[in-house]
This record gives sequence, structure tokens and C-alpha cells, in this order.
Amino acid sequence: MSNSIKPSSRDDRFAEVFGAPLDQLLAAPAPSRHLREALELRAFLAVTEDHVVWVRDRVHERSDPNRPLDELSEDDLRSDAEWMRAALQARRGYLAALDKVLNSEPPPEYQPAVVFNQPVLSARAVPAERTIAPQVKGR
Repeated sequence: MSNSIKPSSRDDRFAEVFGAPLDQLLAAPAPSRHLREALELRAFLAVTEDHVVWVRDRVHERSDPNRPLDELSEDDLRSDAEWMRAALQARRGYLAALDKVLNSEPPPEYQPAVVFNQPVLSARAVPAERTIAPQVKGR
């Protein structure tokens, strides 16, 4: 799975701020600088949140109550705590940066519309026949 489509904890906020669902924002052919930066931060956040989940799951597995006590390792748990601290610290940093970008965006009604590569139907008006107005005497 690509980093850009992994879910993150700020996906709903993205749709709210930019006025379009995340999949449409990711498909925008010419995103603004702000949208591009926000999408990059969001991708970093998604990866970091995955790391938090991996470490959490590993801690749960290592501390499973059905596991033999002889398999508990102080060093493994200490290492997991360090990994968790680093992952949570990174997550907080990305959340702060992303929230700053999202909070600096104007409401969707004041933003230029996101343009998508979709066929556009156009019509051309056919000129009407010219009629000659009757000449009025004295004009």
C-alpha cells in the first residue's frame, strides 16, 4: 500500500479544510503549494501512526498473559518503550506541523476550486439569422 493512501487520524479534517474527499485531493493534477505540503505531511503522519501501531502490537504480544513468564525480557520491553517513545514523539511533531498547515488554510468557500482531469462538454451558440428592421420614416 502506498504511503499516500494509508489512513491517518487527520483524514476527516483534510476533507473539511480543503472541501473535497481525500481521494479526490490526492488525484488533483495541479495541487496548490499548501495542498501539496499538507498531503506530504499527512503521508508522513500515516507512516508514523503505522509505526506506533506496530510497536503497540509487539508490546501486547510480548506481554500476553498466556505467554510463559520465562519469555518475558526486560531488555525487549525497554527497547520497545524506547521505540514507542520515538514513534509517539514523531507523531506529535507531524500532528503539530500538519495542524498548523490545516489551521492556516482559508475555509473551502474562499479557496480556488480543485481542478480535476475530467472531460468538459462545451457548446457553441449558433448566430441567429439577421433580420432587417423596417425603416421608419423620419429617422
